[in-house]
Amino acid sequence: MFKYHCLNPISSVGIEKFSANYEKTENVEEADGILVRSAAMHDMEMPQNLLAIARAGAGVNNIPVDKCAEKGIVVFNTPGANANGVKELVIAAMFLASRDVVGGIEWVAANKDDENIAKDAEKAKKNFAGTEIQDKKLGIIGLGAIGVKVANVAKHLGMEVYGYDPYVSVDAAWNLSRDVKHVLNVDEIYENCDIITIHVPLMDSTKGMINKDAVDKMKDGVILLNFARDLLVDEKVVLDGIKAGKIRKYVSDFPNPTTAGQEGCIVIPHLGASTEESEDNCAKMAVKQMMDYLENGNIINSVNYPKCDMGVCTQAGRVAIFHKNVANMITKFSACFGDNGINITDMTNKSKGEVAYTMLDIETPASEEIIKKLESIEGVFRVRVIK
Repeated sequence: MFKYHCLNPISSVGIEKFSANYEKTENVEEADGILVRSAAMHDMEMPQNLLAIARAGAGVNNIPVDKCAEKGIVVFNTPGANANGVKELVIAAMFLASRDVVGGIEWVAANKDDENIAKDAEKAKKNFAGTEIQDKKLGIIGLGAIGVKVANVAKHLGMEVYGYDPYVSVDAAWNLSRDVKHVLNVDEIYENCDIITIHVPLMDSTKGMINKDAVDKMKDGVILLNFARDLLVDEKVVLDGIKAGKIRKYVSDFPNPTTAGQEGCIVIPHLGASTEESEDNCAKMAVKQMMDYLENGNIINSVNYPKCDMGVCTQAGRVAIFHKNVANMITKFSACFGDNGINITDMTNKSKGEVAYTMLDIETPASEEIIKKLESIEGVFRVRVIK
């Protein structure tokens, strides 16, 4: 029996995917796995027996990923599960920014008591006249699950689409419309596009990437969309750009004191993935990944350990080892089993940066003595007996 704990409310559609071999606990100290959305975990003391954390969403800024790696705690996220919800809001944002729909709606609300509002609207509407997006150039920075979906829809809307992502995955490339212009230098997007939308993860290398230098290269009257993370953009520079007429509109899904209520800014209260469907999809994916890991040791969509899948174990035993990504570790692991006359029938070893993950299927269940020997090897973080 495995126990799981929810730090945030998780969609019941996902929770229902747990089999009868799982039990929810309100005591986090008992949990083998934790499900989380936005709860801050950086100051949390991780329970000794905790094996996995599954984030029902893509971003993991609220989770101490590196600290978990050192403890052999696998952190999962759910990339792509909420992509459609974000994509739809990005498309809506393009229309809102291009047509000044918000300004028009606010004018109607302000003049609700005017008996001649219909007549006066015909005079006022020129103040909210905008432009169409057809034939406009859209630049997408980041061709992950969301960026690809935005690109494909934009092509159907008659836009000329530029995409930039030096690390585009094979899956993304297969799903991307062949009509998208894949540029190798982000400056091509800054210099050519009427609308720019950013869809990259927040890392040290991407923090503040939309800075003064980037804005200076953009076309006059550019529309800038940010549905990834607010810290990707130097928003004070953006406000200066709006005042100077360089930036026509800035649409952000991240409310903060810098942009909230500012002229030229449309700030949405973080609604990108806040749809019933997105929350259900994230919860289902998070639960599925956690179950596969707890039951079989398989790792899919982890942010701190490599992908590793050996299916369901058909042998007498399976052992998983979390360790540093250094030379000679496999030899040491094999010796522990060989010295005790245990045959390894299947094995996989994968690495991710400074950490590695090794799974071994064995003909005889591992004894407590062997597990202790494995744990004593320098560079080993954790040893887990799966079967």
